[in-house]
Amino acid sequence: MKRWLRERVDAAYERLLSREISGAPTHVAVIQDGNRRYARSNGDDAPEGHREGAKTTERVLEWCQDIGVEELTLYTFSTENFNRPDEQNEALFDLLCEKLHEFADADRVHENEVCIRAIGETELLPDRVQHAIEYAERRTQEYDQFVLNIALAYGGRSRLLEAARGVAEDVEQGDLDPAEIDVEDIERRLYDRPIRDVDLIIRPAGEERTSNFLPWHANGNEAAVFFCTPYWPEFSKTDFLRGIRTYEHRAESWRRNRARRALALLGAVSDAELAEAKSVVERFRDSLPTAEQPDPEELETIQNEQGDGIDSSSRAAD
Repeated sequence: MKRWLRERVDAAYERLLSREISGAPTHVAVIQDGNRRYARSNGDDAPEGHREGAKTTERVLEWCQDIGVEELTLYTFSTENFNRPDEQNEALFDLLCEKLHEFADADRVHENEVCIRAIGETELLPDRVQHAIEYAERRTQEYDQFVLNIALAYGGRSRLLEAARGVAEDVEQGDLDPAEIDVEDIERRLYDRPIRDVDLIIRPAGEERTSNFLPWHANGNEAAVFFCTPYWPEFSKTDFLRGIRTYEHRAESWRRNRARRALALLGAVSDAELAEAKSVVERFRDSLPTAEQPDPEELETIQNEQGDGIDSSSRAAD
């Protein structure tokens, strides 16, 4: 009876969350944590936990496509994971090979035009895993409707270090002017193909840290972060939707703060800046609490007064 009631409550909560969500992040990144702990809690070995976690991964891929996410990155195997016992890693490598081939041949992947890519130091992985990666990437390389990045042998700081070394070598050889180094120079060296900025990081299993995951694309974009307690194999659609809601709240907060700053500056900026500030206020006006929303006449008055002030000071200077 309790289980039946719990399922009814969860279903109702899921419907409520679905109605509350009005948009979706473009790029979601997931740290698939808790597989081994899940297995231990059920009296199983680590490989069984990873296999159950793979089922969750398939569901999350479907949920992302359902709500309009365009890119999903999965933190599957870090460089630190090489330190785990060989028998655990070998079982995981076998599962990766199986799932990469399965995904590459799945009808839903081709129907939804999912492009599968591996990011990380994949040359460190066993040959059989590298061959499976090549197969999945080759089978889906022409697709662009949805991107699935699988982070394997991945370490965020090591990627940044390699990019910095590449920049230093080009500068030393005279191929790059230090004064002309920009964001694109770094991004070109991080991965073979571009990755969108991360909008939301999800981490289950109770850990509240991002573990060196996509630091350039997540921290630079001030990505929202959602931590939750279920182990990855237990991660539900309700948990997923709560994560999306966290992103929406962060995005709404950003719009509200942007509007407030622009409104505060309206009376103390130049003519060109005034037009930009007014545009920001008008775009994000509805994100402000009702009491803080300026009416159009107020905006027009501020602009006219500022314009008169600029004109008079200009004439005085002349």
